[in-house]
Amino acid sequence: MTTIERTEVPARSVTSGGFADPAPLGLGAFAMTTFFLSSVNTGWLAAAVTGVVFGLAVFVGGLLQLIAGVWEFAKGNTFGAVAFCSFGGFWLSFWLLGHTALTGATPQQAGNGVGFYLLGWAIFTTYMFLSSFRTSLATMAVFLALAVTFVFLAIGSFNMDAAGHGMTRIGGILGIITAVLAWYASFAGVMNATNKRTILPTFPRA
Repeated sequence: MTTIERTEVPARSVTSGGFADPAPLGLGAFAMTTFFLSSVNTGWLAAAVTGVVFGLAVFVGGLLQLIAGVWEFAKGNTFGAVAFCSFGGFWLSFWLLGHTALTGATPQQAGNGVGFYLLGWAIFTTYMFLSSFRTSLATMAVFLALAVTFVFLAIGSFNMDAAGHGMTRIGGILGIITAVLAWYASFAGVMNATNKRTILPTFPRA
């Protein structure tokens, strides 16, 4: 989730500081973790296996995106740095949330708490989407799909919809779409940089 358009022109794939474009790494890490968790939210995978995603949340969604975000800081890309570091933090916080006992909270209170957590991320993702208009259509599509995903998941949590049911299921389907869009943007970045020409377009707007 960053300025994908830089992967469109091979000369920009490496800066004078020697850094390759970190966008494909961060996008791929985000897509992998989102795809797995969304498969649980849709009901494709049993909710009992949610714990399997925690390893992805820490090392792929969390660590790899933080690395990509630091690279973006080094390259002077504020948008990419904020996006990758923030969503790296999201996955680390998700891991911690999954290991936190909400002692004393009723099921509805716990649902409301998670709902506000997701709503906060929906707000952040929305203003990042509005900030992405000078990046590429591929980037914009990822952020738009993700913002809507967070909204439906938040409503599902407020409604206490279980995985595979109601708004949570819709949010899971939207999450799958988001993951596919992010995978495409990642694939395009790697493919275009490796071939030194545009193979898969990301439709840069800058």
